[in-house]
Amino acid sequence: MKRLFRRVAPVLLALIGLAIFVYCWLFFPILTGWVAKSSCSSVFVSHRDPATLKGQDYWRFMFRHIDFHVDYADSSVTASIAGLARRTAVYRQGLGATLLSGTTAHELRQQPITLAAPPRLSQDMIPWPQGDLHADTILPDVDTVKLRLGVDAAFYDTTYHDSTGTRALIVLYKGRIVAERYAPGFNAQMPLLGWSMTKSITNALLGVLVRQGRLDIHAPVPVAAWQNDDRRKITYVNLMQMTSGLRFHWVPIAPGDLTNMLFKEKDMATFVEGLPLKHPPGAVFHYSDGNAILLSKLIRDKLGDSVYYRFPYEQLFDKIGMWHTTLEPDAGGTFVGCSYCYATARDWARFGLLYLRDGVWNGERLLPEGWVRWSGTASGIHNMESREGEYGALWWVNATGRPDSPGWRFMPDVPADCFSAMGLDGQNTFVIPSKDLVVVRLGMDRGHEQHPNILLYHLLKAFP
Repeated sequence: MKRLFRRVAPVLLALIGLAIFVYCWLFFPILTGWVAKSSCSSVFVSHRDPATLKGQDYWRFMFRHIDFHVDYADSSVTASIAGLARRTAVYRQGLGATLLSGTTAHELRQQPITLAAPPRLSQDMIPWPQGDLHADTILPDVDTVKLRLGVDAAFYDTTYHDSTGTRALIVLYKGRIVAERYAPGFNAQMPLLGWSMTKSITNALLGVLVRQGRLDIHAPVPVAAWQNDDRRKITYVNLMQMTSGLRFHWVPIAPGDLTNMLFKEKDMATFVEGLPLKHPPGAVFHYSDGNAILLSKLIRDKLGDSVYYRFPYEQLFDKIGMWHTTLEPDAGGTFVGCSYCYATARDWARFGLLYLRDGVWNGERLLPEGWVRWSGTASGIHNMESREGEYGALWWVNATGRPDSPGWRFMPDVPADCFSAMGLDGQNTFVIPSKDLVVVRLGMDRGHEQHPNILLYHLLKAFP
């Protein structure tokens, strides 16, 4: 037996070493791509000090040995692991940061893109919500003591005696800011990454197209590569409700479809178009960033490039005062509508307020009548993966509405009509129509994240 072990052991060690090498070969470019892209956005979009990023953003073990260099002259960031797996992201004014995948910095900067003209006015003297001028008065039916305690709880966890990782918190009641706080180093003018809250932005852009009579969301999506198989049956609704049936391995920090798409692909939508079916369209809920990035590409195809890059700003952001918001594209030029939207906490609050007001802003209907209700209502398609909430159409839903689990809520202490834009590391925009509330929380969860139910439970005590 010992002789056999001596013979087999070197082979096993060689196989283990080969497996580790292959894993690192696949994973290291993802990690360095993540750090290069994130750092480039943080420095040039959020205007953060790069010296703070290591401790504040890259606390996870796999990021600790990644070095990055900021080139201010070139508006770029390069990251590597001991000089290996070198990746670079480039910043472009109005477009944010883009990771170089399958292209060069010169080619990227030569892309013919027509941007929207930035607003000429200053928001400082424009009344909220279109601007930032708002009175520091509390409405009489708000319990200010309980509100202050709720805000305190959002920033400090008494169980772990540590920060919750919250960086920004805004509470709107009856459309007015009644609470707003920022962690040290963050402020009201700093755009922060929404991660998957960007999917709800994509929902709004689709809604604008529907209101304009330019899109039928019940129609099959026009993807040429799908016309000879069952994928041709996938509709816009299927993509929005995460019931496309496409196989997509969603693992946030490990090699898989999600990270390969975000950090290795030049054209992310083309990657998604190549995915096979795992389930019949409309049959099974399966959360997939691929569905949202494909919707972004379909919007691009519908509008054409001469309009596409101006469209989110002229038809949505500029109209509702989201003047500090940036949608970032991939290297192929398509907005990464599943993940890469940077906006200030106030801009995210304005976005939530648009949905609280049924898609109407200053008397102008931006979203179709009934769109908000449909988007924030559970699709009724079973979530086969977990009990971490129900899904509407690119919005998470608090109550299931399913006959097999009546009364079930993802957040049991929160009204059933709450629906949420939610992103990685605790990015949240909560809309609670029955309470006339919008709550925005931006942050960086660090292993003992605060459940949204706890956050809202404490805040809701302050309101009737």
